Amino acid sequence: MNREMLMLVDAISREKSVDRDVVFGAVEAALAQATKKLHGGEVEIRVAVDRDTGEYETFRRWLVVPDEAGLQNADGEEMLSDALDRIADIEVGDFIEEPVASVPIGRIGAMAAKQVILQKIRDAERETLLNDFLSRGDKIFVGTVKRLDKGDIIVESGRVEGRLKRSEMIPKENLRIGDRLRAFIAGIDTAARGPQIMLSRSAPGFMMELFAQEVPEMEQGLLEIKSCARDAGSRAKIAVVSHDKRVDPIGTCVGVRGSRVNGVTNELAGERVDIVLWSEDPAQFVIGALAPANVQSIVVDEEKHAMDVVVDEENLAIAIGRGGQNVRLASEMTGWRINIMSAEESQAKQAIESDSSRRLFIEKLDVDVEVADILIAEGFTSLEEIAYVPLQELLEMESFDEDTITELRNRAKDALLTMEIAHEESVEAVSQDLRDLEHDGQGLSPEMIGKLADGGVHSRDDLADLAVDELVEMTGIDDEAAKALIMKAREHWFTA
Repeated sequence: MNREMLMLVDAISREKSVDRDVVFGAVEAALAQATKKLHGGEVEIRVAVDRDTGEYETFRRWLVVPDEAGLQNADGEEMLSDALDRIADIEVGDFIEEPVASVPIGRIGAMAAKQVILQKIRDAERETLLNDFLSRGDKIFVGTVKRLDKGDIIVESGRVEGRLKRSEMIPKENLRIGDRLRAFIAGIDTAARGPQIMLSRSAPGFMMELFAQEVPEMEQGLLEIKSCARDAGSRAKIAVVSHDKRVDPIGTCVGVRGSRVNGVTNELAGERVDIVLWSEDPAQFVIGALAPANVQSIVVDEEKHAMDVVVDEENLAIAIGRGGQNVRLASEMTGWRINIMSAEESQAKQAIESDSSRRLFIEKLDVDVEVADILIAEGFTSLEEIAYVPLQELLEMESFDEDTITELRNRAKDALLTMEIAHEESVEAVSQDLRDLEHDGQGLSPEMIGKLADGGVHSRDDLADLAVDELVEMTGIDDEAAKALIMKAREHWFTA
């Protein structure tokens, strides 16, 4: 049987054009698998085949693990203290091996052995081809539709295959077997049977790579696409910047008579592309991203990473877009939450915010309406600004003298200290069962506890009584997270 094994190895090696060592490795794996089945459990088996004679030995092995870790697999592990009794210089991570009876090749059958070996050879071939393909650094996969598989499309490029999932296709795109297509290499699925190249035609990265192929200035480093947002098959926005003042970024991407942008849209089933000039100034970037709508004014809220954008009635529908598409794509591309509003809505919001600031100043600074309105007119919205803004900036206000400004700063600092003490007392009143409530896989964060305490939530029952929108407004988390947290708080109602 040893001679037959050598003949089998040589035959497969010639047939598949692979090194004999690779085939021997597959033989050893097949014999180890057969031996493992005889022993049962989670035993570790190693088989060593002599490359010249075909004779082989079989070993059962135990992995040496630290004593404090304990045995996770009693059939295949040995604690260090026990292992040292057998081998004096052994270390964690080493293996203890003992010879066991080898399974004759006839026990698993020549055909069965060959099938196992061939499968392992095919897996090794596929992995080698995949690694060779990926080493080229290509980001676009060019191939032919080979077959359909559970709604997904298998695309072949030479001897390498990629999988284009239905969810990654362009909507309403009709692909047939034999069609030639391009797709973005989105990643590698190592969980699949044999690693697979995962493709996408709807990812923003695909459009960016298509432009990179159409516009040579990008490869030369003269132009760069900073960001992209897409509604695949419908509309997209890209933000470009020029690193050479002589190069017009938008005109260069459009090309002569639209030749370059048309090359991209034709590949993407007519998807319309807005090319926007990127800016380091977030407000200017957002204004450009909302084109073709004209913006009247914009208010930036750094803390909430949001912007209130005011447009006139004529531009309101354009700024929002059909189904909110324009503002949504602009928000995705810029990374800012954008609130579109009319001038009337903006004025109403400002009036509410001014009223809130006015009441805060009157109550906490002990001033009259006139002083509060002057502070608001000067752009102050919080006690922190009054207390800690540089003194020189405050002195530039013509309405107050230096003594008044000093008094206002001191009152603001005293009010903040009083509020902080009250906040700490409120946080201390939060019950332990609420602190231990699981959120994102662990207990509530100090920040979350502080927000709940400020909202008057001090126990698990307080939280359980909240509505989802109340918790969202109080903490700033999204609807799904708020719903899950409230349901978690209510669990003890049903298990008690």
